[in-house]
Amino acid sequence: MANAPLSPTGTLAPKVEGDAVGTPPRGKHRMLKKTPGDRAVDIVIGVLIALILASVIYPLWFIVIASFSDPRAVATGQVTLLPQGIGFGGYELIMGDGRIWTGYRNTIIYAVVGTALNLLVTLPAAFAMSRREFKPRRIIMFLFAFTMFFGGGLIPSYLLIKQLGLLNSMWVFILPSAFSVFNMIIARSFFESSIPEELHDAAQIDGLSYFGYFLKIVLPLSSAIIAVIGLYYFVGHWNDFFTGLIYVRDQQLQPLQNVLQQILMANQSQQAAGGSIGQSSGDAQQFADQIKFGVIIVASVPLLVLYPLLQRYFNKGVMIGAVKG
Repeated sequence: MANAPLSPTGTLAPKVEGDAVGTPPRGKHRMLKKTPGDRAVDIVIGVLIALILASVIYPLWFIVIASFSDPRAVATGQVTLLPQGIGFGGYELIMGDGRIWTGYRNTIIYAVVGTALNLLVTLPAAFAMSRREFKPRRIIMFLFAFTMFFGGGLIPSYLLIKQLGLLNSMWVFILPSAFSVFNMIIARSFFESSIPEELHDAAQIDGLSYFGYFLKIVLPLSSAIIAVIGLYYFVGHWNDFFTGLIYVRDQQLQPLQNVLQQILMANQSQQAAGGSIGQSSGDAQQFADQIKFGVIIVASVPLLVLYPLLQRYFNKGVMIGAVKG
Protein backbone atom coordinates (compact mmCIF):
# COMPACT_ATOMS: atom_id res chain seq x y z
CA MET A 1 0.00 0.00 0.00
CA ALA A 2 3.00 2.28 0.44
CA ASN A 3 3.54 2.44 -3.27
CA ALA A 4 -0.09 3.10 -4.11
CA PRO A 5 -0.76 6.47 -5.81
CA LEU A 6 -2.45 9.25 -3.89
CA SER A 7 -5.54 11.09 -5.09
CA PRO A 8 -5.64 14.93 -5.23
CA THR A 9 -7.36 14.88 -1.80
CA GLY A 10 -4.54 12.88 -0.23
CA THR A 11 -6.41 9.60 0.05
CA LEU A 12 -5.35 6.43 -1.68
CA ALA A 13 -6.46 6.39 -5.29
CA PRO A 14 -8.08 3.26 -6.60
CA LYS A 15 -5.87 1.09 -8.76
CA VAL A 16 -6.55 1.64 -12.44
CA GLU A 17 -5.74 -1.15 -14.85
CA GLY A 18 -3.66 0.13 -17.76
CA ASP A 19 -0.56 2.18 -18.42
CA ALA A 20 -2.03 5.68 -18.25
CA VAL A 21 -5.26 7.53 -17.95
CA GLY A 22 -7.22 7.29 -21.17
CA THR A 23 -5.33 4.25 -22.49
CA PRO A 24 -7.03 0.87 -22.80
CA PRO A 25 -6.02 -1.92 -20.40
CA ARG A 26 -3.10 -4.08 -21.42
CA GLY A 27 -4.04 -6.90 -23.72
CA LYS A 28 -7.42 -5.39 -24.43
CA HIS A 29 -7.92 -3.47 -27.68
CA ARG A 30 -11.29 -1.90 -28.08
CA MET A 31 -12.42 -1.32 -31.65
CA LEU A 32 -14.92 1.42 -32.28
CA LYS A 33 -18.04 0.09 -33.90
CA LYS A 34 -19.20 1.87 -37.02
CA THR A 35 -22.63 3.38 -36.91
CA PRO A 36 -25.08 2.93 -39.80
CA GLY A 37 -24.24 6.49 -40.86
CA ASP A 38 -20.53 5.63 -41.06
CA ARG A 39 -21.26 2.57 -43.19
CA ALA A 40 -23.43 4.66 -45.51
CA VAL A 41 -20.61 7.19 -45.94
CA ASP A 42 -18.14 4.36 -46.69
CA ILE A 43 -20.50 2.96 -49.32
CA VAL A 44 -20.95 6.36 -50.98
CA ILE A 45 -17.18 6.93 -51.04
CA GLY A 46 -16.59 3.47 -52.49
CA VAL A 47 -19.16 4.05 -55.23
CA LEU A 48 -17.63 7.44 -56.11
CA ILE A 49 -14.13 5.95 -56.28
CA ALA A 50 -15.40 3.12 -58.49
CA LEU A 51 -17.11 5.60 -60.83
CA ILE A 52 -13.99 7.77 -61.08
CA LEU A 53 -11.83 4.71 -61.74
CA ALA A 54 -14.21 3.49 -64.44
CA SER A 55 -14.31 6.93 -66.08
CA VAL A 56 -10.51 6.84 -66.35
CA ILE A 57 -9.96 3.22 -67.37
CA TYR A 58 -12.87 2.70 -69.76
CA PRO A 59 -11.81 5.26 -72.41
CA LEU A 60 -8.35 3.66 -72.51
CA TRP A 61 -9.86 0.19 -72.77
CA PHE A 62 -12.25 1.32 -75.51
CA ILE A 63 -9.39 2.74 -77.58
CA VAL A 64 -7.50 -0.56 -77.27
CA ILE A 65 -10.41 -2.79 -78.34
CA ALA A 66 -11.59 -0.36 -81.02
CA SER A 67 -8.13 -0.35 -82.62
CA PHE A 68 -8.55 -3.97 -83.75
CA SER A 69 -12.35 -4.23 -84.01
CA ASP A 70 -14.49 -4.02 -87.13
CA PRO A 71 -14.88 -0.28 -87.90
CA ARG A 72 -18.55 -0.79 -88.76
CA ALA A 73 -19.17 -2.34 -85.31
CA VAL A 74 -17.39 0.59 -83.67
CA ALA A 75 -19.39 3.13 -85.70
CA THR A 76 -22.72 1.48 -84.86
CA GLY A 77 -21.96 1.23 -81.13
CA GLN A 78 -21.65 -2.56 -80.96
CA VAL A 79 -18.19 -2.35 -79.38
CA THR A 80 -18.57 -1.60 -75.68
CA LEU A 81 -16.61 -3.98 -73.46
CA LEU A 82 -15.30 -6.62 -75.86
CA PRO A 83 -13.91 -6.35 -79.41
CA GLN A 84 -16.12 -7.29 -82.34
CA GLY A 85 -14.87 -8.59 -85.69
CA ILE A 86 -11.22 -8.66 -84.74
CA GLY A 87 -8.87 -7.44 -87.47
CA PHE A 88 -5.43 -5.86 -87.56
CA GLY A 89 -5.65 -4.03 -90.86
CA GLY A 90 -5.04 -0.68 -89.21
CA TYR A 91 -1.91 -1.85 -87.45
CA GLU A 92 -0.63 -3.51 -90.63
CA LEU A 93 -1.02 -0.25 -92.51
CA ILE A 94 0.62 1.82 -89.75
CA MET A 95 3.55 -0.49 -89.07
CA GLY A 96 4.03 -1.21 -92.77
CA ASP A 97 4.78 2.46 -93.44
CA GLY A 98 8.54 3.04 -93.39
CA ARG A 99 8.04 6.53 -92.03
CA ILE A 100 6.88 5.03 -88.72
CA TRP A 101 10.28 3.48 -88.01
CA THR A 102 12.06 6.66 -89.05
CA GLY A 103 9.80 8.64 -86.71
CA TYR A 104 10.42 6.19 -83.86
CA ARG A 105 14.17 6.44 -84.36
CA ASN A 106 14.10 10.24 -84.43
CA THR A 107 11.84 10.54 -81.40
CA ILE A 108 13.94 8.14 -79.33
CA ILE A 109 17.08 10.12 -80.19
CA TYR A 110 15.43 13.46 -79.41
CA ALA A 111 13.92 12.19 -76.15
CA VAL A 112 17.05 10.45 -74.82
CA VAL A 113 19.58 13.13 -75.80
CA GLY A 114 17.19 15.94 -74.83
CA THR A 115 16.42 14.44 -71.42
CA ALA A 116 20.12 13.93 -70.68
CA LEU A 117 20.85 17.57 -71.55
CA ASN A 118 17.84 18.73 -69.53
CA LEU A 119 19.09 16.95 -66.41
CA LEU A 120 22.64 18.16 -67.00
CA VAL A 121 21.42 21.77 -66.99
CA THR A 122 18.54 21.65 -64.51
CA LEU A 123 20.10 19.78 -61.57
CA PRO A 124 23.19 22.02 -61.11
CA ALA A 125 21.02 25.13 -61.46
CA ALA A 126 18.58 23.81 -58.86
CA PHE A 127 21.44 22.96 -56.51
CA ALA A 128 22.90 26.46 -56.84
CA MET A 129 19.50 28.05 -56.21
CA SER A 130 19.08 25.91 -53.06
CA ARG A 131 22.25 27.21 -51.39
CA ARG A 132 21.48 30.04 -48.96
CA GLU A 133 25.04 31.32 -49.12
CA PHE A 134 24.62 32.00 -52.84
CA LYS A 135 23.68 35.68 -52.53
CA PRO A 136 22.42 36.44 -56.10
CA ARG A 137 19.94 33.57 -56.04
CA ARG A 138 16.89 35.75 -55.34
CA ILE A 139 17.60 38.01 -58.31
CA ILE A 140 18.30 35.02 -60.57
CA MET A 141 15.12 33.27 -59.42
CA PHE A 142 13.15 36.41 -60.22
CA LEU A 143 14.60 36.42 -63.75
CA PHE A 144 13.82 32.72 -64.13
CA ALA A 145 10.23 33.23 -62.94
CA PHE A 146 9.82 36.18 -65.28
CA THR A 147 10.31 33.89 -68.28
CA MET A 148 7.43 31.69 -67.09
CA PHE A 149 4.92 34.53 -67.52
CA PHE A 150 6.28 36.48 -70.47
CA GLY A 151 7.57 35.28 -73.84
CA GLY A 152 8.40 36.73 -77.23
CA GLY A 153 5.78 34.81 -79.19
CA LEU A 154 5.94 32.54 -82.22
CA ILE A 155 7.34 34.92 -84.84
CA PRO A 156 10.27 36.22 -82.73
CA SER A 157 11.01 32.64 -81.69
CA TYR A 158 11.04 31.52 -85.33
CA LEU A 159 13.39 34.37 -86.30
CA LEU A 160 15.69 33.50 -83.40
CA ILE A 161 15.77 29.82 -84.35
CA LYS A 162 16.51 30.79 -87.95
CA GLN A 163 19.37 33.14 -86.99
CA LEU A 164 20.87 30.44 -84.79
CA GLY A 165 20.88 28.05 -87.75
CA LEU A 166 18.67 25.46 -86.06
CA LEU A 167 16.02 25.16 -88.78
CA ASN A 168 15.80 21.66 -90.27
CA SER A 169 18.16 20.34 -87.61
CA MET A 170 17.77 17.75 -84.86
CA TRP A 171 19.08 20.33 -82.37
CA VAL A 172 15.93 22.40 -82.72
CA PHE A 173 14.19 19.64 -80.71
CA ILE A 174 16.85 19.69 -77.99
CA LEU A 175 18.54 23.05 -77.39
CA PRO A 176 15.55 25.48 -77.15
CA SER A 177 13.91 23.29 -74.49
CA ALA A 178 17.10 22.46 -72.58
CA PHE A 179 15.93 24.19 -69.39
CA SER A 180 12.57 24.24 -67.60
CA VAL A 181 12.07 26.71 -64.76
CA PHE A 182 9.19 24.65 -63.36
CA ASN A 183 11.30 21.49 -63.08
CA MET A 184 14.18 23.49 -61.64
CA ILE A 185 11.90 24.81 -58.87
CA ILE A 186 10.77 21.25 -58.06
CA ALA A 187 14.39 20.06 -57.84
CA ARG A 188 15.40 23.08 -55.76
CA SER A 189 12.62 22.39 -53.24
CA PHE A 190 13.81 18.79 -53.01
CA PHE A 191 17.39 19.82 -52.31
CA GLU A 192 16.32 22.36 -49.68
CA SER A 193 13.99 20.04 -47.77
CA SER A 194 15.47 16.56 -48.21
CA ILE A 195 19.27 16.97 -48.13
CA PRO A 196 20.41 17.69 -44.54
CA GLU A 197 22.76 20.64 -44.17
CA GLU A 198 24.90 18.54 -41.84
CA LEU A 199 26.03 16.53 -44.86
CA HIS A 200 27.51 19.68 -46.35
CA ASP A 201 29.28 20.49 -43.09
CA ALA A 202 30.76 16.99 -43.01
CA ALA A 203 31.79 17.29 -46.66
CA GLN A 204 33.58 20.56 -45.95
CA ILE A 205 35.46 18.94 -43.09
CA ASP A 206 36.55 16.18 -45.47
CA GLY A 207 37.76 18.81 -47.93
CA LEU A 208 35.07 18.41 -50.61
CA SER A 209 34.30 21.37 -52.82
CA TYR A 210 30.74 22.31 -53.79
CA PHE A 211 31.23 20.45 -57.05
CA GLY A 212 32.43 17.30 -55.28
CA TYR A 213 29.66 17.55 -52.69
CA PHE A 214 27.06 17.81 -55.47
CA LEU A 215 28.44 14.85 -57.44
CA LYS A 216 29.38 12.47 -54.63
CA ILE A 217 26.69 13.16 -52.02
CA VAL A 218 23.72 15.11 -53.37
CA LEU A 219 23.14 13.26 -56.65
CA PRO A 220 23.26 9.72 -55.14
CA LEU A 221 20.62 10.81 -52.61
CA SER A 222 18.40 12.40 -55.26
CA SER A 223 17.33 9.40 -57.34
CA ALA A 224 13.64 10.13 -56.68
CA ILE A 225 13.65 13.69 -57.98
CA ILE A 226 15.94 12.77 -60.89
CA ALA A 227 13.45 10.09 -61.95
CA VAL A 228 10.50 12.50 -61.63
CA ILE A 229 11.87 15.43 -63.61
CA GLY A 230 13.52 13.01 -66.04
CA LEU A 231 10.10 11.52 -66.75
CA TYR A 232 8.62 15.02 -67.17
CA TYR A 233 11.30 15.92 -69.69
CA PHE A 234 11.07 12.60 -71.54
CA VAL A 235 7.29 12.82 -71.92
CA GLY A 236 7.61 16.41 -73.14
CA HIS A 237 10.10 15.40 -75.83
CA TRP A 238 8.08 12.34 -76.81
CA ASN A 239 4.84 14.29 -77.27
CA ASP A 240 6.44 17.27 -78.99
CA PHE A 241 4.85 17.77 -82.42
CA PHE A 242 4.73 21.57 -82.61
CA THR A 243 8.50 21.88 -83.10
CA GLY A 244 8.48 19.53 -86.08
CA LEU A 245 5.42 21.25 -87.49
CA ILE A 246 6.95 24.75 -87.43
CA TYR A 247 10.72 24.42 -87.68
CA VAL A 248 11.38 21.22 -89.70
CA ARG A 249 10.64 20.53 -93.36
CA ASP A 250 12.96 17.55 -93.87
CA GLN A 251 10.85 14.39 -93.66
CA GLN A 252 13.84 12.38 -92.45
CA LEU A 253 13.99 14.51 -89.30
CA GLN A 254 10.30 14.44 -88.42
CA PRO A 255 9.45 12.90 -85.01
CA LEU A 256 6.91 10.14 -84.52
CA GLN A 257 4.02 12.45 -83.61
CA ASN A 258 4.28 14.35 -86.89
CA VAL A 259 4.60 11.13 -88.89
CA LEU A 260 1.46 9.72 -87.27
CA GLN A 261 -0.36 12.98 -87.97
CA GLN A 262 0.61 12.77 -91.66
CA ILE A 263 -0.55 9.15 -91.91
CA LEU A 264 -3.88 9.96 -90.26
CA MET A 265 -4.52 12.99 -92.47
CA ALA A 266 -3.58 11.07 -95.61
CA ASN A 267 -6.04 8.28 -94.83
CA GLN A 268 -8.79 10.73 -93.97
CA SER A 269 -8.24 12.29 -97.40
CA GLN A 270 -8.45 8.83 -98.96
CA GLN A 271 -11.73 8.24 -97.14
CA ALA A 272 -13.17 11.49 -98.46
CA ALA A 273 -11.96 10.71 -101.99
CA GLY A 274 -13.33 7.17 -101.85
CA GLY A 275 -16.74 8.40 -100.77
CA SER A 276 -16.83 11.05 -103.45
CA ILE A 277 -16.15 8.65 -106.33
CA GLY A 278 -18.67 6.09 -105.09
CA GLN A 279 -16.26 3.34 -104.00
CA SER A 280 -17.12 0.87 -101.27
CA SER A 281 -16.86 2.57 -97.90
CA GLY A 282 -15.32 -0.52 -96.24
CA ASP A 283 -11.70 0.21 -97.08
CA ALA A 284 -12.07 3.94 -96.55
CA GLN A 285 -13.65 3.39 -93.16
CA GLN A 286 -10.92 0.90 -92.30
CA PHE A 287 -8.28 3.52 -93.06
CA ALA A 288 -10.12 6.21 -91.12
CA ASP A 289 -11.36 4.46 -87.99
CA GLN A 290 -8.90 1.71 -87.21
CA ILE A 291 -5.91 3.93 -87.97
CA LYS A 292 -7.36 6.66 -85.77
CA PHE A 293 -7.28 4.37 -82.73
CA GLY A 294 -4.16 2.50 -83.80
CA VAL A 295 -2.20 5.73 -83.99
CA ILE A 296 -3.04 6.47 -80.34
CA ILE A 297 -1.81 3.05 -79.26
CA VAL A 298 1.41 3.24 -81.27
CA ALA A 299 2.25 6.66 -79.82
CA SER A 300 1.34 5.79 -76.22
CA VAL A 301 2.72 2.28 -75.66
CA PRO A 302 6.36 3.33 -74.95
CA LEU A 303 5.23 5.78 -72.25
CA LEU A 304 2.83 3.23 -70.75
CA VAL A 305 5.75 0.81 -70.47
CA LEU A 306 8.12 3.42 -69.04
CA TYR A 307 5.86 4.86 -66.35
CA PRO A 308 5.47 1.69 -64.18
CA LEU A 309 9.26 1.43 -64.02
CA LEU A 310 9.48 4.91 -62.47
CA GLN A 311 6.25 4.89 -60.49
CA ARG A 312 7.93 4.02 -57.17
CA TYR A 313 10.01 7.19 -57.47
CA PHE A 314 7.23 9.38 -58.83
CA ASN A 315 5.04 9.94 -55.76
CA LYS A 316 8.04 10.21 -53.46
CA GLY A 317 9.84 12.72 -55.63
CA VAL A 318 6.82 14.96 -56.11
CA MET A 319 5.59 14.95 -52.49
CA ILE A 320 8.95 15.41 -50.72
CA GLY A 321 9.17 19.05 -49.76
CA ALA A 322 5.44 19.63 -50.22
CA VAL A 323 4.69 19.25 -46.48
CA LYS A 324 6.86 21.02 -43.95
CA GLY A 325 7.29 20.02 -40.35
